[in-house]
Amino acid sequence: MKQILCFGDSNTYGLIPGTSDRYEWGVRWTSRLSEKIRTKGYQVIEEGLCGRTTIFDDPARIGRRGTELLPVVLESHTPIELVILMLGTNDCKAAYGATPEKIGKGIEELLGQIRSNSPNCKVLLISPIYLGEKVWQKGYDEEFSEASIYVSKELENVYEEIADKSQIAFLRAADFAKASITDQEHLDKEGHKKLADAIYRKVDELLSA
Repeated sequence: MKQILCFGDSNTYGLIPGTSDRYEWGVRWTSRLSEKIRTKGYQVIEEGLCGRTTIFDDPARIGRRGTELLPVVLESHTPIELVILMLGTNDCKAAYGATPEKIGKGIEELLGQIRSNSPNCKVLLISPIYLGEKVWQKGYDEEFSEASIYVSKELENVYEEIADKSQIAFLRAADFAKASITDQEHLDKEGHKKLADAIYRKVDELLSA
């Protein structure tokens, strides 16, 4: 079985909106992708972690900086045929004060780590869904600010430029799914299904090339 690594945050982990629980197998997009692609000889490695960023350390939770852990994960699962990278939502938190361009630099660091550790693998870069318009308000996730919404929407343009420059595949998650009304941040069941279908089509095209 050839391996596909999905490296991301809570929307790769499959966090159920408004809870601390995880969607079961067969619901979260990574597991749906696994079921679709397994018949073609591929195994999906689910490496989603709540709170994960590209380059920022979370003082309240250890091991959230993507650049700290990605090389270890790559080495642990070598050889890898494809890396699906979807990060950036947590980088939009007010505490980090990051611009879309700064978050893009974090993505470029992660891509550099992939090239160094797994130079022959393919990469699919995914810009994350937009944060909901109410995400920063009381009762939702006050780690974000109103400005965070703008930043989340601008990531797709920055990521697409990076993908073009790096000559890797690119997908906009926001073209297929959106944040749930429950918490303005995470995918609901339908979102996971739609994103899984879109990613499968892109992955199938990429691996068949």
